[in-house]
Amino acid sequence: MNKNDLKDDIFNIDEYKNRVHKILAHSYSAYFILFLIGVFFDLLFKFKIKILNFSFLVPVGALLIGLSSLLIFWAQSTSRKFNKETLTKESFCNGPYAYTRTPTHWGLFFLMLGFGILANAIFIIISTVISFLLTKFIYLRKEEAILEKKYGAPYLEYKKAVKI
Repeated sequence: MNKNDLKDDIFNIDEYKNRVHKILAHSYSAYFILFLIGVFFDLLFKFKIKILNFSFLVPVGALLIGLSSLLIFWAQSTSRKFNKETLTKESFCNGPYAYTRTPTHWGLFFLMLGFGILANAIFIIISTVISFLLTKFIYLRKEEAILEKKYGAPYLEYKKAVKI
């Protein structure tokens, strides 16, 4: 391996990193935009549609908001400690990543769902489900394809072990 090959590998690693961050930024933007659309429609039809008249759902919504915030924080702090030096399947199985490959997206889903329940807002709940499905089937597939190419066999083993 000569010096130029090493330079190309470093460039490719940065390129993968930038692509993954770009995909994640787009998926988080999709959540935000669809959330705003849900808020708009809930404000537009505020007095016409009321779905959740159960008082026990208020603590459920608050609990979802609290737990999902902790999940997002846990996922972000764990991902900062990711060791790229000696990659194995176990390198990926830290924190919430031992249970799901996309804990931040699950956190965003439950955060928005909890807010929709707390606000008794049907359109926010609907937009939450739509944004989750959109990110799951469009953005996260792209992200995983990049991660498979970037990390190879250790990531594929991790993907087999952690299904969600």
